[in-house]
Amino acid sequence: MKKEDSYFLGKITRRHGLQGNVFLKLDTDQPEMYRKLDSIFIEINGLLVPFFIAKQSWSKNDTLIISFKNATEPLVDQTIGRDVYLPLSTLPKLSGNKFYYHEVVGFEIREEDGKSCGTIVSVNDQTAQHYFILDLAGKEIIIPLIKDWILEVNREEKFIKMALPEGLMDVFLVPSKKDE
Repeated sequence: MKKEDSYFLGKITRRHGLQGNVFLKLDTDQPEMYRKLDSIFIEINGLLVPFFIAKQSWSKNDTLIISFKNATEPLVDQTIGRDVYLPLSTLPKLSGNKFYYHEVVGFEIREEDGKSCGTIVSVNDQTAQHYFILDLAGKEIIIPLIKDWILEVNREEKFIKMALPEGLMDVFLVPSKKDE
């Protein structure tokens, strides 16, 4: 499996006990979706290596204790501190105004009147306030990702219609004094 066909699930943080078990810290808003994992992919030396799960149990609400089928001690040691992925095909389909960040890259953001704000290049989810990073004719535009602003997600035509506050786009489009 290639990395672009997968999504980040979490990280193996450390060993648990002496039986070859490890802690998997999940990076998700819905840990309950991962009650029963059959396998995971762990990134080792740039490759996604499949590991099959023998048992799993909850440590905390976002951390699993897992044991692998047929894993040797040296192999278990290699998994510590590594990123864990699952195939994109395992994600449930979302509808309406809900979406996964990876699926809207390349979508256009439009204002209520249909005017283009640019194309989504990436989504920053590393800060408290998540935001779209757009490209509008070579200019970088940043739009906060606020659920109440999203009016429509059109998957067929690949655009998201948003009710943006008046003046938000002007911050990016009005020439500054140094540009004149």
